[in-house]
Amino acid sequence: MNILFVADPLESFKIHKDTTFVMMREAQRRGHSISVCEPKDIMWQRGAPVTAFVRDIQLTGDTAHWFTARQHKPDERPQALKDFGAVIMRKDPPFDSEYFYSTHLLEQAEREGARVFNRPRALRDHPEKLAVMEFAQFIGPTLVTRDAEDIKRFHAEHQDIILKPLDGMGGMGIFRVKADGMNLGSIIETLNKDGAQSVMVQKFLSEIAQGDKRVLVIGGKPVPFCLARIPQGNEVRGNLAAGGLGVAQALSARDREIAEAVGPVLAARGLLLAGIDVIGDCITEINVTSPTCFQEIFDQTGFDVAAMFVGALEAALVTPPVR
Repeated sequence: MNILFVADPLESFKIHKDTTFVMMREAQRRGHSISVCEPKDIMWQRGAPVTAFVRDIQLTGDTAHWFTARQHKPDERPQALKDFGAVIMRKDPPFDSEYFYSTHLLEQAEREGARVFNRPRALRDHPEKLAVMEFAQFIGPTLVTRDAEDIKRFHAEHQDIILKPLDGMGGMGIFRVKADGMNLGSIIETLNKDGAQSVMVQKFLSEIAQGDKRVLVIGGKPVPFCLARIPQGNEVRGNLAAGGLGVAQALSARDREIAEAVGPVLAARGLLLAGIDVIGDCITEINVTSPTCFQEIFDQTGFDVAAMFVGALEAALVTPPVR
């Protein structure tokens, strides 16, 4: 089977920790061929199927020069997406207008017969911050609003809060405001841009000291180990991109309860892979664009998350798609 990965430029990969890389490696190990493109390489012309200019690559096993490509020019080989065995959408956030348009092109490719994972409509329907609101029984006190007074009332009630933009990634734009309310007004102005932009506000969870746990769900089933991303020093954010320390650990009973309740719902909507972020007993985000932590979990526990993913992909392709 030929698998197309839609991702960021290969030259930007840090293969010692990149999840897309280990997906590719496992797929190649199983005998699948690998092609790649970026979202900018996808086009749709009148009367023609959705097509991408792709590179066919082979992984070399050499960390310095980790792939070879058959094509040298960006427009050397066009191929309709429907002609691939599977299309894996792995473009990193931000979920901006161009990402949004890419999901529409991928959805058209689906109508033509392509098998896309995660499904484009599901990507659009599950903004990574907002998606948690559907599962109220598993989240702490949370507010989404543009209104500064709403935020101030929430702070007055809960005293210690976290504020974040809905389109942030890697811990970007996250603020903590304690009971003294210091700089709350300035932070609100920064995030909500005078009421033009929505903000998520959550009660601060002190369990962040034990880590912001990434619980992976593949094909509706939880990976048995999570990665607890533990803030370092005076940092409130556990994100690895913000300097957090990643510690793999077995799922707790609560982690498993959350994953077994939420995972099948997400899978039924076309989310083959999701990363549920859990602090203490509460979900804080549901990551669906390009969830990571495969390599960290494997390196520390020996559990092969990439093998579980590619196995679930192969099983999904046997099942007719739900339209």
